[in-house]
Amino acid sequence: MSKKFGLLLLAMMASLLVLGCQPEVVEKEVIKTVEVEVEKEVEVIKTVEVEVEKEVEVEVIKTVEVEVEKEVMANAVLAIEHFSIIEGTTWSGAHDRAAKRIAEKYPNVEYVYREEVGPDLAVPYGEELIADGASIVVGNAEFMGLPLKEIADKYPDVYFASIIASDLTTSRNFIRLFPRQYQALYLEGLIAGALTETGNIGIVSAFPSGQVGRRQSGFYLGVQAAAELLDKDVTVYVKYVGDWYLPAEERDIAATLITQYDVDVLTQQTDSGSPLDVAQEEGIWFIGKDMDIVGYYGWSSTDTVAVSFDTRWEVLYENIVKDWLAGEQNPETVLYLGMDDSMVLADGTEIPTVDIMNDNKVGIEAISPAALPLIPDEIIELVEQRREQMMQGLWDPFAYHEFVSNGTGFELEGLPIPDAGTVVKPAGEMPSDEWLLAKFNFDLEGMQILE
Repeated sequence: MSKKFGLLLLAMMASLLVLGCQPEVVEKEVIKTVEVEVEKEVEVIKTVEVEVEKEVEVEVIKTVEVEVEKEVMANAVLAIEHFSIIEGTTWSGAHDRAAKRIAEKYPNVEYVYREEVGPDLAVPYGEELIADGASIVVGNAEFMGLPLKEIADKYPDVYFASIIASDLTTSRNFIRLFPRQYQALYLEGLIAGALTETGNIGIVSAFPSGQVGRRQSGFYLGVQAAAELLDKDVTVYVKYVGDWYLPAEERDIAATLITQYDVDVLTQQTDSGSPLDVAQEEGIWFIGKDMDIVGYYGWSSTDTVAVSFDTRWEVLYENIVKDWLAGEQNPETVLYLGMDDSMVLADGTEIPTVDIMNDNKVGIEAISPAALPLIPDEIIELVEQRREQMMQGLWDPFAYHEFVSNGTGFELEGLPIPDAGTVVKPAGEMPSDEWLLAKFNFDLEGMQILE
């Protein structure tokens, strides 16, 4: 082979080799490109997974921190200043029971108290309770609860509360409260009016005031409704003691009503057990106040106590406590709750603000088994009907009946007692809450107010 031919052959083989290898080179490059892209996609997926895990971890930590803060904040101390002793009283006893029921339902609420607190002690005791951690400070009577308003601005994070007698003073964190006890007292009046045989019913009362007047009026309207239905003449006698808790004086007045005025059904607007003792000794019917005195205190028996009305202050206190726990800066400042308002206790029992009750029974069953046969069926049916209507918010004795002044009562600033015979409110018209709480300053026509 010549040298020239050999060089030509080598050049041709080199060309064929280059042409034959070009597809393989392209395939390798494509494969490499795909592999790199896949690897990048895998890396992106991994990165996203890691980021999600980190975000979830951060959220869980934050949630735990918030819950812990809420638990720390959601603790309250309910402090009640009782104007009287608790043991052996119906008024302070009912407030004490209410606070215990609140503490039982809400483990993060503690109940503390002071007894026999007068107006001069309300503020210093209040500040002492606040220093010890009180979140809510209550004066359980108006005359010693009103001074708490003086320190309301000083302690903006504390709620203060006072019972309403006739004054309606409030401020942002100074709350006023009262139950519509007159509704249950109306039912008691129906029963008392049916039970009396002499036609004389007596009330051992504290002193003329708005809260006393509202309650006595509710009772009196019930008595007169029963008397009209049964075509009876019934007189209600009221004699004032001069204060809420004077056992000896209450006893004397109860005896006077029975011996001098031939009373055979007795009730009270005072706080000791003395009137009940006299009723039991004299063998007449007694109508209880503020609490189920037979079922809760074991006082006397249903042979003497025909029925009681029971006040569940806890329904009102729960509203206040829940607002405080929620951090409400502007709570409702006037609470006037009735039979159509209720709460559920720790044991699951639902209770209205007020109700008739006796020996741990409510409604018609609360009427003494010994008294029940003495009460005509039409009265029993009416008690049942009116109770149900009031619990549904469909009827109210203060709307149904007219208000005619007796010419007696107590004067308020700028509001004299209406003259006897004045129709202050016609039947079928519901007075405003403000009027009932702050302007109802007269006795109803026909009530006998004794000196």
